[in-house]
Amino acid sequence: MAIKIDKKIVGYTVKKAEDTNAASAKEALNRPIEMNETIERPDFLLGTTYKIKPPVSEHAMYITINDIILNEDTDHEVRRPYEVFINSKSMEHFQWVIALTRVVSAVFRKGGDVTFLVEELSSVYDPNGGYYKKGGVFMPSLVAEIGCVIEKHMKAIGLIESEEMSDLTKRILAEKRAAYDAKNNASANDDDKAFPANATLCKKCTTKAVIIMDGCQTCLNCGDSKCG
Repeated sequence: MAIKIDKKIVGYTVKKAEDTNAASAKEALNRPIEMNETIERPDFLLGTTYKIKPPVSEHAMYITINDIILNEDTDHEVRRPYEVFINSKSMEHFQWVIALTRVVSAVFRKGGDVTFLVEELSSVYDPNGGYYKKGGVFMPSLVAEIGCVIEKHMKAIGLIESEEMSDLTKRILAEKRAAYDAKNNASANDDDKAFPANATLCKKCTTKAVIIMDGCQTCLNCGDSKCG
């Protein structure tokens, strides 16, 4: 593409290839490091272990997620998942659990947006039917619960933004819960996550916490309401 020069040329310089390479190298040096498969495993990783006890398994499962610190001691410091391990005394699910951990770990090390794993794992359904966790949260499969743990970890390290309810919403839900218990002569359960026995499943948060108050379906867990 030709460029027309309207002003008088008073001087010029020739841009050398090494100058361009040096500038590119300097820019690359200052650019924050993003997670990618070329990063070698360091000698030290930060690990967090989560325990789950699904009713479909005889023994508990321990899910350990190890994180790597990138751009340490800089303004761009971030914590990213690097690998995952799942341990259990039960050998029933051994083969697919090992396969799952290797695939998930490979995706972690690949970098990019790895949050899609949560949705993929959570959408796995057991043909024999799912189960309810303590507190009435429905899990369509054991794989989905593993995905739930990974989501919880990603929220903890800031990879996924946590949608926190406002104090006002929490107060309104607490008032509705108290009014419902008083109306039905129900006593408060020691477990804060427990909801009325006749509560139905919420389609938004998959928790058995939907009650009908004044003709309106309201979820006592996430606040979702059919009345807006």
